[in-house]
Amino acid sequence: MEERLQGILDNYYKNEGNIISILQELEETFGYLPEEAINWFSKRLDIPPAKFFGVATFYAQFHLKPRGKNIITACCGTACHVKGSERLINSLVKELQIPAGEDTSEDGEFTVERVNCVGACSIAPVVIINKEV
Repeated sequence: MEERLQGILDNYYKNEGNIISILQELEETFGYLPEEAINWFSKRLDIPPAKFFGVATFYAQFHLKPRGKNIITACCGTACHVKGSERLINSLVKELQIPAGEDTSEDGEFTVERVNCVGACSIAPVVIINKEV
C-alpha cells in the first residue's frame, strides 16, 4: 500500500487545495477511502485528518467503507418512491443477503445504495447496475 500511496503523493504538491484530487485518486485506486491511507497523507502533508474526513463526508462521491464489486444504485426520488422503489430496494437487500443496517453484502459482491434522484422519472422506478440503467 505504501508504494501506491507514494505514487499518488508524488502527483500533488503540499497544498490543502489538493485534498479533493488526492481523495479522488484514492477512491479510484482502492474503491473507497481507507482510513490508513488518509492518515498516511495527513502525516506527510501536515494536514489534519479531520480536513480529509470533512471533505470526504461532504461529497457523496467518496466512500469510507469498502463497496461491493457490483454497485446497484436505486433512485428514491418522488416518482420512483410513488412507483415502488422502496419495495424494490427491500427485495434487492433480501435477495442479496445484505445485513440490516449495511449496504454491502458480506461476500463483497454487491452494494445497494440509495440516491435522491437520477433524473429519469419517466421510467420510474429506476435502478442503475454498474452505471447502466
